[in-house]
Amino acid sequence: MNWDKIEGNWKQMKGDVKTRWGKLTDDQLDVIDGKREKLAGQLQESYGIGREEAEQQIKEFEDSSR
Repeated sequence: MNWDKIEGNWKQMKGDVKTRWGKLTDDQLDVIDGKREKLAGQLQESYGIGREEAEQQIKEFEDSSR
């Protein structure tokens, strides 16, 4: 699934995102609002990972959401 579809279906996808990244709060998910850059930033902050690692995890999530 491409990111445009994830963003367009964010309300439905939030449960999958929460399952994948359990440290993210509902408030954080509301702020992210389907925006890939915001998700990457929140992952970096919540998990203490670098930009590359956050992008890799997002890519894996995107690929598994097909």
